[in-house]
Amino acid sequence: MSYKNLEHATDAFIEVNASNLEEAFVVAARSVIETIIDIDAVDIKHQKVLKVTGKDLRYLLYNWLEEIIILTITEGFATRTIDLAITENGEYSIAATMGGEPIDFKKHHFKVEIKSPTFHAMEIVRNGGVTMRFLLDL
Repeated sequence: MSYKNLEHATDAFIEVNASNLEEAFVVAARSVIETIIDIDAVDIKHQKVLKVTGKDLRYLLYNWLEEIIILTITEGFATRTIDLAITENGEYSIAATMGGEPIDFKKHHFKVEIKSPTFHAMEIVRNGGVTMRFLLDL
């Protein structure tokens, strides 16, 4: 379970590799948070619950990344831990519990603001494991 930043001129282009879908979505969220702040500086003082849906896996990933950005930038919550479950019942849904604390840009070493995820170059491949690629508009 890992991610890496791929070459891109203006945006963050991330590739996630994981053994299953749940791990892939956790790693994707972590990659977004670590693009914005230093996740290792976050203490777990509070929990937030996120529920996200999507008509297919691409929409689920887009909506998930968008909610992580909103939670971090707009709501000001620095996440350290993520526990989630994905269900499929006509559409996909994520129920997640995030552990962290209110964001402190000095303590958490703010790096860059992400505007939004994009569908451009987004792919999800399930082949024994899961590989995801997605762009974040900086």
